[in-house]
Amino acid sequence: MNKYDSGIHPETTTVPEAASARWLAGLSRVERSSAADPVIRTLQRGIRSLPLGTARDLLRGRPLGHPVHPVLVQVPIGCWLSAAVMDVMPAGQRAATTLTAVGLAGVVPAAVSGWVDWADLPPEQARVGLAHAVTNVVAVVFFAASLTARLRHHGAKGRLWSLGGLAAVGVTGALGGHVAYQRAVGAWPA
Repeated sequence: MNKYDSGIHPETTTVPEAASARWLAGLSRVERSSAADPVIRTLQRGIRSLPLGTARDLLRGRPLGHPVHPVLVQVPIGCWLSAAVMDVMPAGQRAATTLTAVGLAGVVPAAVSGWVDWADLPPEQARVGLAHAVTNVVAVVFFAASLTARLRHHGAKGRLWSLGGLAAVGVTGALGGHVAYQRAVGAWPA
């Protein structure tokens, strides 16, 4: 029995329970796989060697007493979810375009703070964190394509790209949540 085995029996398993068990088993495989470790070590060393001075503590959220990355990701996520709501409003296309652009701009501080946190993670968490970062890139590419389509007056394409981006945001949020909450990354002793 591994650390994610829920003790669920196939004959009584619901669809959500089965999906959860598969998700957690997949996360366990990512955590145990050392295939990306050379890249991870190189990236972590590079990020830790950046001359950030006191900005490193600000990016990590030390003055707040908790990590700042989860706070900063609310800007792109909130904008993109709001854009999806505006997409279904009769006159919401201009607002959806603006929200998509603001969400893309909000990615930069969120990503920088996330990379600074990630640079100090142990291997298991860093592996899932790298998957989180890669999925973030997918989401950003989708939303950039959405913005491009919207600016070219291809609203339907923009909305489709946005939906794909939201799906990627859901996956990356689950990965980031696993690192942050399941593994208590960024939690500082009182």
